[in-house]
Amino acid sequence: MTAPSSAERKACWEARDQLWRCLDDNNDKATCCQNFQSEFEAKCPAQWVKYFMKRRDFLKYKEKMQTDGFTPAEGPKQPS
Repeated sequence: MTAPSSAERKACWEARDQLWRCLDDNNDKATCCQNFQSEFEAKCPAQWVKYFMKRRDFLKYKEKMQTDGFTPAEGPKQPS
């Protein structure tokens, strides 16, 4: 695989930003953003698509932890 040109990278990032904006506006409902998803996948290398989607999940998780805080799960009850 050859490295994407500057123009290709810019097109990929713009497609990513449009998809993320759509997902944010539609409460992460992917069905509302299918055309943006298709454009994103068409303009970006497959590895980039995978990375950017994992990155978005991580950023959403991090934001949730910062706003809601961490609540540890209850483990098994200890015998008395």
